[in-house]
Parts: sequence; structure tokens; C-alpha cells
Amino acid sequence: MTADFRHFYQKDWAERTALVAEQAQLSATETALFKQHYDPKHREIIENYLTDYAVPMGVAVNFVVDGTPRLVPMVTEEPSVIAAASNGAKIVKRAGGFSTSVSQREMIGQIVLEKVDDVVATTQLIMAQQTALLAVADAAHPSLQRRGGGARQLRIRRLGQGYLSIDLLVDVQAAMGANMLNSMLEAVAKSIGVLTKHNALMSILSNYATASLVRASCRLPVSLLQAGRYSGQLVAQKLVAASTVAQLDPYRATTHNKGIMNGIDAVAMATGNDWRALESGAHAYAARDGQYRGLSTWTLAGKELVGTLELPLPVGIVGGSIKINALAQLNQRLLGVTTATELAKTMAAVGLGQNLAALRALVTTGIQQGHMHLQLKSLALAAGATTAELPVVLQRLEQAPQQDLATTQQLIATLRQSKEETHD
Repeated sequence: MTADFRHFYQKDWAERTALVAEQAQLSATETALFKQHYDPKHREIIENYLTDYAVPMGVAVNFVVDGTPRLVPMVTEEPSVIAAASNGAKIVKRAGGFSTSVSQREMIGQIVLEKVDDVVATTQLIMAQQTALLAVADAAHPSLQRRGGGARQLRIRRLGQGYLSIDLLVDVQAAMGANMLNSMLEAVAKSIGVLTKHNALMSILSNYATASLVRASCRLPVSLLQAGRYSGQLVAQKLVAASTVAQLDPYRATTHNKGIMNGIDAVAMATGNDWRALESGAHAYAARDGQYRGLSTWTLAGKELVGTLELPLPVGIVGGSIKINALAQLNQRLLGVTTATELAKTMAAVGLGQNLAALRALVTTGIQQGHMHLQLKSLALAAGATTAELPVVLQRLEQAPQQDLATTQQLIATLRQSKEETHD
């Protein structure tokens, strides 16, 4: 039987959950999960709301960014991410911590014109009115100017085949700025339509935020990199080689950058920022010269290892869902950041620390050794182990010839049976 989903968005929460349960043939116990994690406020945030989906939150420690200690909240379901970030930060802390810089912080939006026959004349016409068009943008969001921000620049790019992109650069202050930028773009697009007799194909912000670049770096004596039987010098050399491979090979670069974004995304989620926007911008920046490359680089300078990470991080500390997300606001306090720039700098440091820990593990013991205990813990929980049973189950699982779900379930059953026999 197929449920009737017509006008689903107009139905109340109880009707929605009943329809979904009917369609998916959910049991009463399964359906009860919707209510268990239900928050009425959140039905005002997204469409067709059913329930909340929880992701664990922890904190990374040991971070020192520009001389300031930072406690870093991270939201992630992936084991080892927080441990790796803390480990990388601990190594860098012994060398003085991370240094960061931001050259500018502006968001970029596009007004795209199509079927432009005389590109040169249209460009000249628009640029001659740049001051007036910037004023139109500011008038669309006057409160931004009062806070010290506002429209800063127009630039025009020829895309080919009769398309022009008129880029509007805006200082959005403490916000990520998507909504305010889109409002400004639509206002400017109308004025450009009157001016050029070309209607805009679209007006939309770009997530390729090349005017919001952040750089994080660290310098550490190679002696700090020693790992087991591997000398610090050897680890440093191997780490530099791994960095080189990420510059040469897109297959390796993709995984290299995924590790960096493990940390950055987790902080973005914890602070209520749009991690999808950061991901898209970061990967576009990784391919800015025509080949996809690693976002970070590691080099040797005498007896020091030097790491650098640069990427666009257009983040905010106000606006969007942040103002209605109590945990996002609390996490800003944990971080101790008071500006969007401070947040972006800290996130870049987290990405570089994450990368250091990952590469150090890769070129020495391999990543599985560090991951295994956490993976086995996840396996035990998935098999039904309680938190009280975990220590014994993990101990037995580590010694088992096979480490799969069936084996784990059998270990749990055996443990429980032995407890029952003891009580008898």
C-alpha cells in the first residue's frame, strides 16, 4: 500500500510521522524514535520536519593559535578525528603553536548576463556606474553599513559565449552573509538591467570565496616528530614526500584534503556554519591552477618542518541558524572567539593540525593502528553491547581471529550467558 503524500508539507507533525511510518512499514518502537528526538522549534527551520538527527560533539585540546590557547568544539560521527586534531596540536604547541593571517574578508556574489553581443561596451557602461551601483547595493541592506561593512567593489569577468559575470564584493562583517548578499545582488541586477537593457540570467552568491582566504602555518623542530623507531628527521622527510605526492596526484590530493576538511567541517558544524559551502569552496580552490592539489604543503627548512595551509573560509558568528542554535552560541564561548576572522583562523589551524597528525601516522605506523580501537568500539556498540559491557567485549574482540558483526554479537551473547550462570 502506498501512502498519500499530497500536500505533505501542510500536514502537522503527527500526520507526517504516521504517513512515513505507514509507507516504510515501521514498527511502533521505530516510530517512537521520531518523538524521542522531536523539537518543535526545528519544524520552523526546515521543511517536512520529522525529528532531530544527533551527531556527537567533543572538544579538541592543545591548540594555540597566534599565541592564544583555544578549546575547539567539534561535531563529527567519525572516530579518530578529534584525537588526531588534538595530537597534531600537541606537537605544534611544543613549537609555539600555529600562526595565521587573513588578508581580507569579503564575500563575492555574481550577476550573470547572457547574450551580450558587445562585451567591451557593456563592461565599460557598467564600470562607469560602479559608484552608483555600489550605492544601490548598500541601500538594499543599510544596516550592514552601520556596522562598518557594505559593498566594496564591482568587477567583471568574461565567461565566453556571450556570458558576463558581474562580481559584487561585500564586507559582511561578522556574518557568513549569504542572505544579505543575495538581497544586494538582486537590487543591483535590476539597476544593471535598466542600464544595459540585459536582464540578468541569475543573481547569487558564490561559494568560491577567494576574497576570504585564510592562511595557517607552523614551524617545528624535526625532533618533535619522532615516532617509535622512526627518527624525527626521517618522519619529516617522509611527511614532505607525502605532501609532494598530494601536489602531483589528484587521487592522493582528494584524500589529503578530505582529512583537512574532517577538522574544519567538524568546527563548522559545532559553530552553526555551512560546512557544505566551505567544502565546495575549498575543493574549488584546490584546483585553482587547473589541477586538483593538496591544500596544505610541508617543506623542510634546515632542521625544521614548515607546514602551510591556505583556503577560503567564509564563516560567521552571527546570523543564519546560529541565533537559534543555543549550542552553536555556547561553542563560540568555548572557542573564545569574538569575531568571524578569529573563527576562520582557528578553523584553518585545526585543518593544518589534523593534516599533520594524519600524515605522520600514514608515513610511520599507518592509520589503521590508531583507528582500530575506535572502530572496534563502534562495532561493539552496533552489535548491541552496553557501555558497561564495552571493556570486556573490546578486550575479547581484540583477541578474536575475526572482527566482524557476527563475531561481536556472539561474544556479547557469551558474556551475558556467563553472567546469568554466575548469578544462578
